[in-house]
Amino acid sequence: MEGSMKLEIKPLWDEVERVREESASFLTSKGLEKDAVFSLSMVVGELVENSIKYGKQGDEKALVGISLDVSGGLVTVEVTNLVDDTAYAHLARLDRTIQWIRGFQDPFEAYVERMKEVARRQMEDKESGLGLVRIAYEGRAILDFFLDESEILNVSAVLNLE
Repeated sequence: MEGSMKLEIKPLWDEVERVREESASFLTSKGLEKDAVFSLSMVVGELVENSIKYGKQGDEKALVGISLDVSGGLVTVEVTNLVDDTAYAHLARLDRTIQWIRGFQDPFEAYVERMKEVARRQMEDKESGLGLVRIAYEGRAILDFFLDESEILNVSAVLNLE
């Protein structure tokens, strides 16, 4: 039950569902249970959506890289994308959100708190902030990220299958 899959896509919304489907097919071929495949496909989709939403637009190098690795009882999902100066506010929010999620003993608690927050917001507010919390709770994954010297953002989610 080991193997890797890599994809590179243009940052287009139409690509998200295709990436989810290809990820699900790969994970199924590695013998993962249906629930794990569903959860991990959601994780991949959420990370790809964020990379499209916050990544650098209108640049030929602005491809989104997706990597899935199944090894040693772990599944690692990594999504990379090029960012620019306009992304720094997003990166600060990303860091705060990941640290906030880690501050809870159980990701379910973070999920409930975020749901309460969303319920109090105006309907016009388009950012729910639920994606990362869903990854931690529903995907049972540990989130991390780093920005390299080439301004490539790498966001990862690791799920322990055991």
